[in-house]
Amino acid sequence: MSNRVRVQGEPAFLLHHRPFRDSSRILDFYTPDQGRITVFAHGARGGKSGWAALLRPFSELLISYTGSSDGGTLSAAESKGLPVNLPPERLLSGFYLNELLLKLSPRADPHPELYEIYATTIASLASADHESRSLRLFEKRLLDALGYGVDYSRVETTGATVRPEAYYYVRPERGVECETTRTGQPHVYSGAHLLALASEVLDEPGCLAAARELLAHALAGPLEGRALGSRAVARELRALRNGS
Repeated sequence: MSNRVRVQGEPAFLLHHRPFRDSSRILDFYTPDQGRITVFAHGARGGKSGWAALLRPFSELLISYTGSSDGGTLSAAESKGLPVNLPPERLLSGFYLNELLLKLSPRADPHPELYEIYATTIASLASADHESRSLRLFEKRLLDALGYGVDYSRVETTGATVRPEAYYYVRPERGVECETTRTGQPHVYSGAHLLALASEVLDEPGCLAAARELLAHALAGPLEGRALGSRAVARELRALRNGS
C-alpha cells in the first residue's frame, strides 16, 4: 500500500486526464520528486473550480495534493511560467511523449533527470527545432534514464570502438553485437549512424532514419507488446496524406 503524503507546490506536467463521476477528473502527472502520480480533481469539470482551462497538457504547473501516488486528491494547481502552446502539427508528437511516459515510467519512482528531459523536449517541440530530431533524442534519453539504454559506440562482446566505415549487427536489448559485412540486412547499421546516435548528433537524414528504426526496436522490449495509440493515429494520418 502506498504511503500517504502531503505535497505542496510540486512542479508537474499533466500527461493524461479522464472523467470521473459527474464533475471530477482523474489526472496523471509526471513530477520531478514524486515521479508519475495519479490524483483526483474533484469538481474540475465544473465552471466554478477554475481548473478546466488550467489542467491541460504540455504546460508546467505547480500542484499540491494529499493522499498517495496512485489515488491522491488535488488541492491546488497554478501555472508555472507562461503556458506552452504546441503548434497544431506537433500536438501528436507531444501526446506521443506523454504516452511513452505513461506506459514506461513506474509509478512513484522519481527520475528528476527524466522530468528535465521531458520539459526540454516540449520546449523544443514548441520552437522551430527539428521535430524528428527532438523525438529521437527523447526516446534515447528516456531509455537511458530508465535503465534500458545501450552504448552504440562500442561492440558489446569485445569492447572495441565502433568504426564509422564498418557495419554492425545490433540487438536492441543488448546493443552492438558484432561487425558484419552483410549490409542491407535487418538490424545491420553503419558505424557512422551508430556513432551519430551515441553522440546525439542527428543532423543528417540518414542518421535520423537509422535512429528512428534503432530506437523503435529498443522501445519494443520495455513496451512488452503494448500498442501506442499515438503511433496508430500517425500512421492513419500518413495514409490519408498519401491518398490511401
